[in-house]
Amino acid sequence: MKTITATKFKEQVLALLDTVGPEGIIITKHGKPVAKLLPLGADSAQLIGCLRGKIKIHGDLLSTGIEWDAQS
Repeated sequence: MKTITATKFKEQVLALLDTVGPEGIIITKHGKPVAKLLPLGADSAQLIGCLRGKIKIHGDLLSTGIEWDAQS
């Protein structure tokens, strides 16, 4: 996978948008990866359902937790 610094990315962003492959481009800042440029639809299919079994919901998701009486 191609890696590019944030400074080079800023200089070449329009050309990179035309040439980005399905594997994407990792953008680094100070040697650490901070973002990944992907063509539209490349890895988004992997996001669907990726958190199944990893998140537990406790209580009523649609409630604020505050009880109130509309009559008073």
